[in-house]
Amino acid sequence: MLYEYTLQTRKEDFTNITVKVKEAVGQSGIKDGICVVYCPHTTAGITINENADPDVVTDMLLGLEKAFPDRREFKHAEGNSTAHLKASFVGASQTVIVCEGGLLLGTWQGIYFCEFDGPRNRRFYVKVV
Repeated sequence: MLYEYTLQTRKEDFTNITVKVKEAVGQSGIKDGICVVYCPHTTAGITINENADPDVVTDMLLGLEKAFPDRREFKHAEGNSTAHLKASFVGASQTVIVCEGGLLLGTWQGIYFCEFDGPRNRRFYVKVV
């Protein structure tokens, strides 16, 4: 089963989408399988990380900014090369095991939509098999 979701993002942020992904798994009726969360954008991504302390998101954004600073030498006409670099580094999808009708996530794990070039209207997909 394939589910499509939309969200409005801010300039650069991680949006916790765990509830939406759990919703898709529940609606699918699949008890044991695989769930893929996919982002069809080149300047955004999907990651799994801690969802208990919001400072983790702040620190991750800071770390990505330090790792991928904007550079005058970039040639991309839209001026968002750092967003492309960050999205490629984070990746376009995550796969989570579905066990007994739920996501097999660690105690502190959440699934995040990662925006690197907002604000934008974005989509992500959840495929449960």
